Amino acid sequence: MHHKTQSNLVYQLIFFTGFILYLFLNFQGRYIKQKPLTTSQDYPLSTKGTQPLVMKGGNPYIRALMRTITASEANVKQPYNVIYGGSLVDDLTRHPDRCITIVSGPNKGNCSTAAGRYQMLNYVWDEKATRYHPHPKGILRWKTYSFEPEYQDAVVYAWLKDSNVWGVDLTQLLKEGKIETVLRILSPTWTSLGYGIETNSMSRYLPEIYQNMLQEELS
Repeated sequence: MHHKTQSNLVYQLIFFTGFILYLFLNFQGRYIKQKPLTTSQDYPLSTKGTQPLVMKGGNPYIRALMRTITASEANVKQPYNVIYGGSLVDDLTRHPDRCITIVSGPNKGNCSTAAGRYQMLNYVWDEKATRYHPHPKGILRWKTYSFEPEYQDAVVYAWLKDSNVWGVDLTQLLKEGKIETVLRILSPTWTSLGYGIETNSMSRYLPEIYQNMLQEELS
Protein backbone atom coordinates (compact mmCIF):
# COMPACT_ATOMS: atom_id res chain seq x y z
CA MET A 1 0.00 0.00 0.00
CA HIS A 2 2.86 2.38 0.89
CA HIS A 3 4.63 1.52 -2.40
CA LYS A 4 1.46 2.28 -4.36
CA THR A 5 1.15 5.69 -2.65
CA GLN A 6 4.74 6.54 -3.58
CA SER A 7 4.10 5.57 -7.21
CA ASN A 8 1.04 7.81 -7.34
CA LEU A 9 3.05 10.71 -5.95
CA VAL A 10 5.76 10.19 -8.56
CA TYR A 11 3.18 10.15 -11.39
CA GLN A 12 1.53 13.29 -10.01
CA LEU A 13 4.89 15.05 -9.77
CA ILE A 14 5.77 14.13 -13.36
CA PHE A 15 2.38 15.34 -14.59
CA PHE A 16 2.63 18.60 -12.64
CA THR A 17 6.15 19.29 -13.92
CA GLY A 18 5.11 18.60 -17.50
CA PHE A 19 2.07 20.86 -17.14
CA ILE A 20 4.16 23.74 -15.78
CA LEU A 21 6.65 23.29 -18.65
CA TYR A 22 3.79 23.36 -21.17
CA LEU A 23 2.39 26.57 -19.72
CA PHE A 24 5.81 28.21 -19.76
CA LEU A 25 6.53 27.32 -23.38
CA ASN A 26 3.06 28.29 -24.53
CA PHE A 27 3.18 31.64 -22.71
CA GLN A 28 6.69 32.33 -23.98
CA GLY A 29 5.63 31.70 -27.57
CA ARG A 30 2.50 33.84 -27.38
CA TYR A 31 3.63 36.82 -25.33
CA ILE A 32 7.07 38.08 -26.35
CA LYS A 33 8.32 41.56 -25.59
CA GLN A 34 10.03 43.07 -28.62
CA LYS A 35 10.54 46.46 -30.21
CA PRO A 36 7.85 47.69 -32.64
CA LEU A 37 8.48 47.70 -36.38
CA THR A 38 8.42 51.48 -36.73
CA THR A 39 11.98 52.76 -36.99
CA SER A 40 14.04 53.45 -40.07
CA GLN A 41 16.50 50.60 -39.48
CA ASP A 42 13.60 48.17 -39.66
CA TYR A 43 13.02 49.10 -43.30
CA PRO A 44 16.08 47.80 -45.17
CA LEU A 45 14.39 47.90 -48.56
CA SER A 46 14.19 50.89 -50.89
CA THR A 47 11.63 53.65 -50.40
CA LYS A 48 10.94 53.20 -54.11
CA GLY A 49 8.72 50.19 -53.57
CA THR A 50 8.14 46.69 -52.23
CA GLN A 51 8.47 43.20 -53.59
CA PRO A 52 5.79 41.73 -55.89
CA LEU A 53 2.76 39.91 -54.57
CA VAL A 54 2.67 36.13 -54.53
CA MET A 55 -0.92 36.25 -55.84
CA LYS A 56 -1.22 36.18 -59.60
CA GLY A 57 -3.67 38.27 -61.58
CA GLY A 58 -6.12 40.86 -60.38
CA ASN A 59 -6.65 44.56 -60.87
CA PRO A 60 -3.31 46.40 -61.18
CA TYR A 61 -4.55 49.42 -59.20
CA ILE A 62 -5.50 47.28 -56.20
CA ARG A 63 -2.33 45.23 -56.53
CA ALA A 64 -0.27 48.45 -56.44
CA LEU A 65 -2.24 49.58 -53.40
CA MET A 66 -1.49 46.32 -51.60
CA ARG A 67 2.22 46.74 -52.27
CA THR A 68 1.95 50.31 -50.97
CA ILE A 69 0.33 49.14 -47.72
CA THR A 70 3.25 46.75 -47.32
CA ALA A 71 5.71 49.63 -47.50
CA SER A 72 4.62 51.06 -44.15
CA GLU A 73 3.28 47.91 -42.51
CA ALA A 74 5.83 45.17 -43.28
CA ASN A 75 8.62 46.48 -45.48
CA VAL A 76 11.06 43.66 -44.73
CA LYS A 77 12.64 40.92 -46.81
CA GLN A 78 10.07 38.32 -45.72
CA PRO A 79 6.87 40.31 -45.26
CA TYR A 80 4.53 37.32 -45.28
CA ASN A 81 6.36 35.79 -42.31
CA VAL A 82 6.89 38.86 -40.12
CA ILE A 83 4.98 39.47 -36.91
CA TYR A 84 4.72 42.69 -34.94
CA GLY A 85 8.10 43.44 -33.43
CA GLY A 86 10.08 42.15 -36.41
CA SER A 87 10.41 38.45 -35.63
CA LEU A 88 9.72 35.87 -38.33
CA VAL A 89 7.54 32.78 -38.11
CA ASP A 90 7.78 29.68 -40.27
CA ASP A 91 4.38 28.12 -39.65
CA LEU A 92 1.75 29.84 -41.80
CA THR A 93 -0.83 27.08 -41.73
CA ARG A 94 -2.90 29.56 -39.73
CA HIS A 95 -2.55 33.06 -38.28
CA PRO A 96 0.44 33.06 -35.86
CA ASP A 97 -1.69 34.65 -33.12
CA ARG A 98 1.26 35.76 -30.97
CA CYS A 99 0.66 38.66 -28.62
CA ILE A 100 3.67 41.00 -28.72
CA THR A 101 4.05 43.82 -26.21
CA ILE A 102 3.77 47.33 -27.66
CA VAL A 103 6.59 49.37 -26.14
CA SER A 104 5.94 52.80 -27.66
CA GLY A 105 3.22 54.92 -29.26
CA PRO A 106 -0.41 55.49 -28.31
CA ASN A 107 -1.02 51.80 -27.55
CA LYS A 108 2.05 51.32 -25.36
CA GLY A 109 1.53 48.64 -22.73
CA ASN A 110 -0.99 46.68 -24.79
CA CYS A 111 0.01 43.85 -27.06
CA SER A 112 -0.44 43.24 -30.78
CA THR A 113 -1.11 40.06 -32.73
CA ALA A 114 -0.42 41.78 -36.07
CA ALA A 115 1.16 39.40 -38.56
CA GLY A 116 2.00 38.96 -42.21
CA ARG A 117 2.41 41.27 -45.16
CA TYR A 118 -0.60 43.35 -44.12
CA GLN A 119 -0.03 43.08 -40.34
CA MET A 120 -3.50 41.71 -39.69
CA LEU A 121 -4.60 41.23 -36.10
CA ASN A 122 -5.85 37.77 -35.17
CA TYR A 123 -9.52 38.76 -34.91
CA VAL A 124 -9.36 40.82 -38.12
CA TRP A 125 -7.89 37.86 -39.99
CA ASP A 126 -10.57 35.54 -38.58
CA GLU A 127 -13.32 37.91 -39.66
CA LYS A 128 -11.96 38.66 -43.14
CA ALA A 129 -10.83 35.11 -43.86
CA THR A 130 -14.29 33.84 -42.96
CA ARG A 131 -15.68 36.16 -45.60
CA TYR A 132 -13.01 36.21 -48.31
CA HIS A 133 -10.68 33.19 -47.99
CA PRO A 134 -10.90 31.22 -51.26
CA HIS A 135 -9.99 27.78 -49.85
CA PRO A 136 -10.92 27.21 -46.21
CA LYS A 137 -10.48 23.73 -44.77
CA GLY A 138 -13.01 21.90 -42.66
CA ILE A 139 -16.72 22.53 -42.25
CA LEU A 140 -18.99 24.84 -40.30
CA ARG A 141 -17.44 26.05 -37.02
CA TRP A 142 -14.38 23.88 -37.55
CA LYS A 143 -13.12 25.68 -40.64
CA THR A 144 -9.49 26.77 -40.66
CA TYR A 145 -7.90 29.39 -42.87
CA SER A 146 -4.36 29.02 -44.16
CA PHE A 147 -2.17 32.08 -43.67
CA GLU A 148 0.15 31.14 -46.53
CA PRO A 149 1.30 34.10 -48.70
CA GLU A 150 -1.15 33.56 -51.56
CA TYR A 151 -4.04 33.56 -49.09
CA GLN A 152 -2.89 36.68 -47.29
CA ASP A 153 -2.93 38.37 -50.69
CA ALA A 154 -6.25 36.86 -51.75
CA VAL A 155 -8.09 37.88 -48.59
CA VAL A 156 -6.80 41.47 -48.60
CA TYR A 157 -7.39 41.83 -52.33
CA ALA A 158 -11.05 40.77 -51.99
CA TRP A 159 -11.45 43.01 -48.95
CA LEU A 160 -10.12 46.08 -50.76
CA LYS A 161 -12.29 45.32 -53.79
CA ASP A 162 -15.46 45.17 -51.69
CA SER A 163 -16.98 48.63 -52.11
CA ASN A 164 -19.71 47.82 -49.59
CA VAL A 165 -17.09 47.70 -46.85
CA TRP A 166 -15.44 51.02 -47.65
CA GLY A 167 -18.52 52.87 -48.85
CA VAL A 168 -16.75 53.75 -52.09
CA ASP A 169 -15.12 52.04 -55.06
CA LEU A 170 -11.42 52.21 -54.22
CA THR A 171 -10.45 51.07 -57.71
CA GLN A 172 -12.28 54.01 -59.28
CA LEU A 173 -10.64 56.48 -56.90
CA LEU A 174 -7.24 55.05 -57.78
CA LYS A 175 -7.98 55.30 -61.49
CA GLU A 176 -8.79 58.96 -60.89
CA GLY A 177 -5.38 59.43 -59.28
CA LYS A 178 -6.75 59.97 -55.77
CA ILE A 179 -4.24 57.90 -53.85
CA GLU A 180 -4.17 60.33 -50.89
CA THR A 181 -7.95 59.98 -50.56
CA VAL A 182 -7.65 56.20 -50.57
CA LEU A 183 -4.88 56.24 -47.97
CA ARG A 184 -7.01 58.46 -45.76
CA ILE A 185 -9.96 56.04 -46.10
CA LEU A 186 -7.76 53.09 -45.16
CA SER A 187 -5.91 54.79 -42.30
CA PRO A 188 -8.34 53.73 -39.54
CA THR A 189 -7.58 50.15 -40.59
CA TRP A 190 -3.85 50.46 -41.33
CA THR A 191 -2.79 53.26 -39.02
CA SER A 192 0.66 53.76 -40.59
CA LEU A 193 -0.66 55.06 -43.92
CA GLY A 194 -0.09 58.70 -43.12
CA TYR A 195 -3.45 59.74 -41.71
CA GLY A 196 -3.64 57.42 -38.71
CA ILE A 197 -2.25 57.37 -35.19
CA GLU A 198 0.94 55.43 -35.94
CA THR A 199 2.77 57.04 -38.84
CA ASN A 200 6.35 55.91 -39.35
CA SER A 201 9.41 56.67 -41.46
CA MET A 202 7.77 55.28 -44.61
CA SER A 203 4.40 57.02 -44.39
CA ARG A 204 5.42 60.18 -46.26
CA TYR A 205 6.75 58.16 -49.19
CA LEU A 206 3.56 56.19 -49.79
CA PRO A 207 2.06 58.28 -52.65
CA GLU A 208 5.37 58.06 -54.50
CA ILE A 209 5.68 54.34 -53.77
CA TYR A 210 2.17 53.79 -55.07
CA GLN A 211 3.01 55.45 -58.38
CA ASN A 212 6.12 53.30 -58.73
CA MET A 213 4.19 50.14 -57.93
CA LEU A 214 1.41 51.06 -60.32
CA GLN A 215 3.87 51.46 -63.18
CA GLU A 216 5.23 48.00 -62.43
CA GLU A 217 1.78 46.45 -62.21
CA LEU A 218 0.63 48.09 -65.46
CA SER A 219 3.73 47.04 -67.39
